[in-house]
Amino acid sequence: MKQNQEEVLRDLYNLILHPGTRDWERSLMQTTKTQIETGANVDNQIAKLEAELRPLALRNNLTPDVTDFYLKITDNATVENTFDTSRHYQEDAPYQARAIFAGGCFWCMVEPFETKEGIISVLSGYTGGHVDNPTYEQVLGGYTGHVEAVEIIFDTRIWSYKALVELYWQLTDPTDSGGQMADRGSNYRPVIFVMDEEQREIAEREKQELAESGKYKRPIVTAIEPATTFWPAENFHQQFYRKNPKRYKKIQRTRQQFLAFQRLQTRIRGWKKRS
Repeated sequence: MKQNQEEVLRDLYNLILHPGTRDWERSLMQTTKTQIETGANVDNQIAKLEAELRPLALRNNLTPDVTDFYLKITDNATVENTFDTSRHYQEDAPYQARAIFAGGCFWCMVEPFETKEGIISVLSGYTGGHVDNPTYEQVLGGYTGHVEAVEIIFDTRIWSYKALVELYWQLTDPTDSGGQMADRGSNYRPVIFVMDEEQREIAEREKQELAESGKYKRPIVTAIEPATTFWPAENFHQQFYRKNPKRYKKIQRTRQQFLAFQRLQTRIRGWKKRS
């Protein structure tokens, strides 16, 4: 694949400046940029950089923006892989509203909502923390106080907020405050972030009804907190289920098996009470 020098230098420059780029990644980018600027062949330098990035790329261990760059230089990037976040910065129409849910890894929280009629857009991101413009690695390390979450724009003529909360309960374990399933840590804790008092009342009522339903042996610990700034996650994380279907299905299957087992335990307790 023949590389455009101006575009390559721009991408390298942006990655060097990006706070989410690891030091060793930045060093590789800086070396490549310097070589190109001093007259080295662009294609040869990019081929060398690709070879150095490849081992970690194959293990899905590059930082998100470097991953996108790697896909680009290996000719695996497409327009479809670039998520348009602009809708989430626009004012909502009168018949639209937003909901923000944290339920463990945001990779598994998009598809169950986004594929439903009446869901306009689902954005993966970080919220509830104390640092501006957090990166994935900062949130993963627990340094910023953020949780992984999704911001949903929905059509209120088709969906009620109550119905969205009910769907949210089906996707998460509301008894686990230490994370969700295999994803452990405060950045994976379950939280309903409410946009206004009406959403708070609905969420509190739904939580109380769930607690009184007898579906769970342990207390319902999902937090209900006021919505704060929602920071979009890196492009790599947007619509992960579409970009990485095999990996997504494997992760999602594990979650579904856990939740199915949990529901089975509930039914067994019900049978024992009736017998």
